[in-house]
Amino acid sequence: MSMSSSFSFSNETTWGKRVSQKVLTLYNSLPKKGKPERHEFTVLSAFLLSSPSNELEVVALGTGRKCIARSFLRPCGDVVHDSHAEVVARRALIRFFYTHIQHLTGTCSKNTPTNGNKRFKINDDNMPFEVDSECGDASLSSIVSPLGERNGSIGNSSKQNGMVERKPGRGDPTLSVSCSDKIARWNVVGVQVKSMTLFLYIPGALLSYFLQPVYLSSVTVGLPSNVPDRFQFEDTLKRALCKSILPFSNELTAPYRVNQPQFHAAPVPPKDFQQSERAANILTCGYSICWTKCGLHEVVIGTTGRKQGTSSRGALYPSSELSLCKKRLLEVFLSLRLECLTSSLANMFTYRELKDGAKEYNLASKFFKGEAPFSDWFLKPLGYEAFPIPKLCN
Repeated sequence: MSMSSSFSFSNETTWGKRVSQKVLTLYNSLPKKGKPERHEFTVLSAFLLSSPSNELEVVALGTGRKCIARSFLRPCGDVVHDSHAEVVARRALIRFFYTHIQHLTGTCSKNTPTNGNKRFKINDDNMPFEVDSECGDASLSSIVSPLGERNGSIGNSSKQNGMVERKPGRGDPTLSVSCSDKIARWNVVGVQVKSMTLFLYIPGALLSYFLQPVYLSSVTVGLPSNVPDRFQFEDTLKRALCKSILPFSNELTAPYRVNQPQFHAAPVPPKDFQQSERAANILTCGYSICWTKCGLHEVVIGTTGRKQGTSSRGALYPSSELSLCKKRLLEVFLSLRLECLTSSLANMFTYRELKDGAKEYNLASKFFKGEAPFSDWFLKPLGYEAFPIPKLCN
């Protein structure tokens, strides 16, 4: 289903309303912990699965609008550097996938991959993605309000036309790429499901050992109340998330491809997810909620990348580490049945080496980052992912 190039609220799609209702119902059922206070707002994102009969089910959810500054980056994978809702939801989705792979390898040994050429394939031709706003070139607030981040008026956002945008921060700059640029990347390398694409550093590369790439079938966006009558909703998102990657179509090799999801509008989101036009009177919530259908529910301190409740003294203890951090995702990866990896792991000693071992994924990712307008992708310092692999698989 495609939408008209001009948008009015009467054109909200039935699909967009259904997706939004499912996500908000799930969000409202969660405890208050980590949700915005009275004078705060946040962003809400979620991944859903739809059946052939179009039944919808939320499988991963994230909130948040914070990321840590460059000076707080840690090379050992024990903090979450980017706690924007889209990224949190995508990492929660990875945990959801790992849980199901654990089930398959534990109960259905005949389905366990036995070499690097056999991987699980999730039959999810419909994998909707719902978000109430995005940062970067697809940011709706930047179009309808002069306060938008892509105009460079907040923090140190560095977006220029045709360039990768840095997420804004106050003082010390971040090295986190905007969610718009990340979603564009997901439309090339996938989120690691069959019909969806998502931001991917190491966790996605590791998951590609087991799963064929997954691409988003649709993106649903909750629009703010002050959208102009002639706002070109679908054209704006296509330009930001798809147009720049279309030239890659003839360069990628199977199973990777350029994905073009459908776009849907949802009703105006609740106040928790609306930035006031009087920005001085409303703050960004400092917490991110992470939830999966498999039972994971954690609250992230967005400026430290650790669990809510972590004290300054206890910040370096393992108990403060989130299930979403690379270290914990690596542990889950190593806990799986690794018949297909035993020989190669013997020659791998660091997280970076294990990530580089996902050859097909890395070729697609490197191609993406080597082409305009993504060739100026912000890179982490050398040695950032060089922490050792625990010998859990011996």
